[in-house]
Amino acid sequence: MTIPEFSHLIGGHCVRGASTFEVINPATEEIVGLAPDATVAQLNLAVASARAAFPAWRDLDLTERQAKVAALAGVFAANIDELKRLLTAEQGKPLDDAQVDIMTGSYFCQLSSMLTPPVEVNEDSAERLSVTRHVPLGVVGAIAPWNVPIGLAFWKVAPALVAGNTVVLKPSPFTPLTTLRIAELLREMLPPGVLNVLSGGDRLGPWMTSHPGLDKISFTGSTATGRKVMESAAATLKRVTLELGGNDAAIVLPGVNVAEVAEKLFQAAFGNSGQICIATKRLYVHDAIYDAFADAMVALADTAKIGDGAEQGTRFGPIQNRAQFDRVQDLIADSREQGHRFLTGLDQAVPERGWFIPLTIIDNPPSNARIVQEEQFGPVLPLLRFDDVDTAIALANDTDYGLGASVWGPSEQAALIAERLEAGTVWVNEVQTVSPSAPFGGHKQSGIGSENGLHGLLEYTNPKVISIAKTAGRGVNGSST
Repeated sequence: MTIPEFSHLIGGHCVRGASTFEVINPATEEIVGLAPDATVAQLNLAVASARAAFPAWRDLDLTERQAKVAALAGVFAANIDELKRLLTAEQGKPLDDAQVDIMTGSYFCQLSSMLTPPVEVNEDSAERLSVTRHVPLGVVGAIAPWNVPIGLAFWKVAPALVAGNTVVLKPSPFTPLTTLRIAELLREMLPPGVLNVLSGGDRLGPWMTSHPGLDKISFTGSTATGRKVMESAAATLKRVTLELGGNDAAIVLPGVNVAEVAEKLFQAAFGNSGQICIATKRLYVHDAIYDAFADAMVALADTAKIGDGAEQGTRFGPIQNRAQFDRVQDLIADSREQGHRFLTGLDQAVPERGWFIPLTIIDNPPSNARIVQEEQFGPVLPLLRFDDVDTAIALANDTDYGLGASVWGPSEQAALIAERLEAGTVWVNEVQTVSPSAPFGGHKQSGIGSENGLHGLLEYTNPKVISIAKTAGRGVNGSST
């Protein structure tokens, strides 16, 4: 069987790479396709194309930019069957989840197109009119992750374009193919150079973050890599938005419907096989309901089908890449060595081929355990017992991360607890609801800046003040001229 080869999108043209790299299906360990490996020359060409396209795109009326970005949404839906199968093959998630990922990209194009940067009147007096407008930065480098490749790419691309910037997008080398195919489908819907898409290995990201022709980097990925991005971008004082790791806590109080809340938190913890930045990664359950809650979670885990995302009925796919598979296995091995009690996972059958890990639940490990302190980014969940709410809040906040959290219980009590949790988003009696209308970003080492909503749109702009004197014949210092 011929292995398909994909192309970059540079300046409105599909461009083959001088060399390629293999993209592997994590469920079968077979080659899905060949992605082009960008050279420095190709990156320079993409940046130059974006720079050349910028003035005309910036000067296009806002309503025209909004209309062009909104029109992109239809391409995702029109090609959903092809795209979701390609995404499942390279990422591993079940077909239904792949469709959600792709349609999230469509949704953000549509909803971001409705955002309008404000015009703020600072002063309108007898002396002067002072107005703040928000102007585009220039050329944005967008670096997307492998866990939600399409949704997280286009929640960068769409607002950047609406704000008047041009974009160079880099998908993860683990999951570049669907993004490259979408770029090909979008090629004639935007002026050449407005959106460029390059794939490449580990060299391409650092080339982008240090490139003098890029005015901003928007990055989603690990905290460790985020530090390197920030350090590299500092040389040219690039603007940065960093959406980084999380170790999200959930606190469950007495009085909840155990079966209902357990099902919601089960999905929040294990959806996408735990490979979500805002996955529930530490689950604090009150002693009064702990045993019943644990039983409900275990029952859900033991009946869930794990397998190839392309197979009917599969609910949870593999870990996306071998490096992350090894890391999660190492965390499990550490818990076994420390004598932690496993409620499920050790004996659960998974396919022999592929990077599969059983849904694993660990019973009340100590708070200093690695599985509690580190972001697992895989299908392993510590259940943690508490009997004092203040202690639970202190433990939930005892982390370098601060991306998301959730509280479950009587609304008034849960809302008061939410106020005390140190995270960018705290959900009360719901979880993982992210909207283009609300800002999303992390506290502490979970990131810098915001994505989504008006706050996210303004991350792709600079404020510019125009101050106009109303008194004719006055100089800079107010004296007569």
